[in-house]
Amino acid sequence: MGKIPLRTEEEIEKLRVACKLASDVLVMIEPYVKEGVSTAELDRICHEYIVNEQQAIPACLNYHGFPNATCISLNEVVCHGIPSADRKLKKGDILNIDVTVIKDGYYGDNSKMYVVGEPSIRDKRLIEVTLESLYIGLRTVKPGIRLKEIGKTIQQYVEKQGFSVVREYCGHGIGTEFHCDPQVLHYSSDDGGVVLQEGMVFTIEPMVNAGKKEIRNMPDGWTVKTKDRSHSAQFEHQIVVTKEGCEVMTIRDEEIAEGRISRIMKNV
Repeated sequence: MGKIPLRTEEEIEKLRVACKLASDVLVMIEPYVKEGVSTAELDRICHEYIVNEQQAIPACLNYHGFPNATCISLNEVVCHGIPSADRKLKKGDILNIDVTVIKDGYYGDNSKMYVVGEPSIRDKRLIEVTLESLYIGLRTVKPGIRLKEIGKTIQQYVEKQGFSVVREYCGHGIGTEFHCDPQVLHYSSDDGGVVLQEGMVFTIEPMVNAGKKEIRNMPDGWTVKTKDRSHSAQFEHQIVVTKEGCEVMTIRDEEIAEGRISRIMKNV
């Protein structure tokens, strides 16, 4: 890994703004996620909201050629799903919507799962375990610990629940660029000796499969699916390491109300 940026208070304030916008998109789109709506329509609504209401830039659009403002990943799609006019939501579908916005040159990145109608018992469990695995990762973060502790705790929890963690994709440093160091793996692995320090900003975004961890890449160059066609889930928050733990910059009001995590996590 290269040198990991430590953000100043001034930069963190700008990141808070971008992160609030990103989380607002996920809240805004929720009522539109229903049977019969195409994933392209959801993308269009998000795109227009980001550009017109928020006066911000959708970071995914044209990023290495990605054709849309958001990634929408349904059922067995692990990540980087391309919104499509042909794919209309059906009862029982589960989907991840991943939104990154750029405001005044700073990035806010987050994603969450949505359900159309009533999910299967297994999908409901998959979503809950994935969300809790993210929260477990957030509760681990504090200055002075090794970066690899985050992935180790996530993997131990997920596998104990009978699910698997995708290896090929990870959380990442973010700030004035979409992706930078550190790489935040969601499984136990070498971290090159990285120790968390106050001011580091990165995402934690575990991808959890109901079946085996293996994936397959689709011919479009973006879409990633589970190899065994089992369903996959993902949640993502962007954080900054603080003196006592971390600040969850993309936290939503629904999560604060639920009380399992807080904006300011005191993990010391």
